[in-house]
Amino acid sequence: MNTLTEKELQELIGDNHQMTSAETPLRADAFEKTDAEKMQTIEKHFHIIMEEMGLDMTDDSLSGTPHRVAKMFIQEIFSGLNPANKPKMSVFENSYNYDKMLVEANISFNSTCEHHFLPIVGKAHIGYVSSGKVIGLSKLNRIVDYYSRRPQVQERLIMQIFNELKTVLETDNVIVVMEATHLCVSSRGIKDESSYTSTIQYGGVFNEKENRNDFFNLMKQEK
Repeated sequence: MNTLTEKELQELIGDNHQMTSAETPLRADAFEKTDAEKMQTIEKHFHIIMEEMGLDMTDDSLSGTPHRVAKMFIQEIFSGLNPANKPKMSVFENSYNYDKMLVEANISFNSTCEHHFLPIVGKAHIGYVSSGKVIGLSKLNRIVDYYSRRPQVQERLIMQIFNELKTVLETDNVIVVMEATHLCVSSRGIKDESSYTSTIQYGGVFNEKENRNDFFNLMKQEK
């Protein structure tokens, strides 16, 4: 029986897009440094990476790239790693007693594959039935955006969004569908540009097929 080397195992996990934890793997000291300190370190190391690839870092077009990448990583595409950036979730009493399904469809999101650091681009569709609490529609978009802005696998991303909504809304009556194109599939490896990945997570009343079908029908109307 052949035993995989550590490097081969790492390659296998990446090629199969596996995750090792339902939570984003973060070190205990992840936020001891300031954003400015992190950007300074990333800038230095990305400069080295570009030089190793043979690029002329004295060129005007390239000389500022390490700083731009560092700023993009910390302040933009990976800003969801920092709990300080988590959106404030205001909920309200369902005073108008709306007791049917609410669906927010076609929420655009951009994330990053944690195995190759390439984009994941897609749409999220969310439904819930209030158990007494409602949330502003834009907050649904903000929850999706927050958890998307970190290195991810799609299975973890949908679970994090689903669990956050259950906590905020104080109900299990939540359903989330995500459809995405992974550039680590379309631009490298198999290079399949037509495929996309779908994931679904649900609970409460959505365990009933009839309610899931109602959600799917509403979702299709919005597409």
